[in-house]
Amino acid sequence: MSESLQSLIDSGTKLYLDSVEPSEIDQNLKWGAVGATSNPAIISGIVKAGGFDDRIDALLSEGHDDEAIAWALTDELVSDAEKKFASIHESTGGNAGWVSFELDPILEDPDQSFSSADIASRYIELGKQWNAGHTNRMIKVPATEAGLLALEELAAAGITLNVTLMFTADQYHAAREAIWKGAQRAAESGVRSLDQFKSVYSIFISRIDVYTQKELPNLSADARGQVGILNAKRIWKENQEFWANKNLKLEQELIFASTGTKSKDDPPWKYVAALAGSDIQTNPPATNEAVDASGKKFTSEVADMPSQAVQDEIDAALDIKAMHKFLMDEGVDKFVKPQRELLAIISAKREELTKQA
Repeated sequence: MSESLQSLIDSGTKLYLDSVEPSEIDQNLKWGAVGATSNPAIISGIVKAGGFDDRIDALLSEGHDDEAIAWALTDELVSDAEKKFASIHESTGGNAGWVSFELDPILEDPDQSFSSADIASRYIELGKQWNAGHTNRMIKVPATEAGLLALEELAAAGITLNVTLMFTADQYHAAREAIWKGAQRAAESGVRSLDQFKSVYSIFISRIDVYTQKELPNLSADARGQVGILNAKRIWKENQEFWANKNLKLEQELIFASTGTKSKDDPPWKYVAALAGSDIQTNPPATNEAVDASGKKFTSEVADMPSQAVQDEIDAALDIKAMHKFLMDEGVDKFVKPQRELLAIISAKREELTKQA
């Protein structure tokens, strides 16, 4: 492990990998990663690369349909990653060593006519299904209207949750309150002790700065590129304060997500440095590679806020509701399309196999 990565970990950051690709997990374990996250785009990219063609062929030969094959591959990839992080999960008493499994994003497809209540009911059913038999799997649920509706029941069933697609404080508040209610219900019913309760809340960062670069072009040089960081730091501070007096054994943490920089003018470790010092960073493989090679010493900066003048400028310029709507619409689209792409890849393999037969 490089001194740069070691300094990041020493600052208090838990390093997660935003991938479940087997070779990337092996490398990032050497770099000190203590968990991983997955999503439809990651799974689709792995399958598209061709390494699972034989497995797809075998599942097709067994008569499975495209959707069943997609979820079988997702389950296998996440399960294999869980095995690699199992010792970390055990040694930390469940505070780290988790791998996230994202529930079916197609439920959120706006072209479908499901009600939020119907989608929430399906999330609860799927969460219980995909959680069963796993000790270090986090069930990943989006902070959509339906996803938020599902959280209390999932937590009450003793399921460890990662709430994703989160951009604003109101989403965080709703998710946190629902999960905490569910966790207390689980403890009261004997399903799961509060000593085993763990939850994480994935705050997206760089997508906010992409949005504000376009929508707020008149921000000063000092404020430009700081909106996502300020938003994440404020939510982090709230999260620290809320859980401080709950006397829980495990940490209830933020996952700083969407940490890959989008501007060529920014160093690739911009968000890594700004949010170093606490909680979890789930970084794309390229970001961890850049940190490893940076030669930079990372120190805790997560509690360091921009100047009050910068905060006031951002607060005056930003329409939170408009940003939330845009990023959620975009986020749901990015959520759904990779799963559709994965199904299309499997369908193409089916046609290829049929022709060969």
